Amino acid sequence: MHIGEMELRFEYVLLALLAGRPLSGYDLRKWVETEGQFLRSRAHHSQIYRLLGRMVVDGWVDYQVDPREGRPDAKVYRLTPVGREALLDWVRSPYDPPSRFQDADFLARFAFAAPLDRQAAIRLLRTELDFRRAQIARNRGRDRSLRFTDPLPELDQQLARDVAEELHRFGAASVDRWVDWLEGMLTRLEERQAQDTAAATEGDAR
Repeated sequence: MHIGEMELRFEYVLLALLAGRPLSGYDLRKWVETEGQFLRSRAHHSQIYRLLGRMVVDGWVDYQVDPREGRPDAKVYRLTPVGREALLDWVRSPYDPPSRFQDADFLARFAFAAPLDRQAAIRLLRTELDFRRAQIARNRGRDRSLRFTDPLPELDQQLARDVAEELHRFGAASVDRWVDWLEGMLTRLEERQAQDTAAATEGDAR
């Protein structure tokens, strides 16, 4: 079976989870069923174990068997140095924003980049912000008129126009809130970066 782009990204999500502490396949599965459902829809637990098997073969993770009395033994996975480098390469890699905002790839990368590499997270936020601002500037004032030629008799033309307008208003308000959130997060991370730089400078001066 071909592993698609989204599944490849999901390997990095698993690596990022293992960056915090060793986890069993069951632990990873529970995360996917709770927090992970908002990043990846319809993920099946068999995919997790298949990916973990591939990651072991690729040298990204290894595992120890944890004996469980009265239950099947568990494999507890941890990052290897190769896995650490693969994770950081993903966190620091260039980001190409898609036309649809709040993309799952952005959300996953930001969630895990911020605590691993703050400067990479700042670059990610700036890239997304620049793209969304330009997208708004190009599209906010476009002609959205709906024109019909020989439409089906079932088609309610006025309702079609009303629905299109309401969807535009909702989308415009949503992307504006997204930009506000991005700006706020960027400010927070830049302030934290400045504080850390000032503290390091003060420490060097002592």
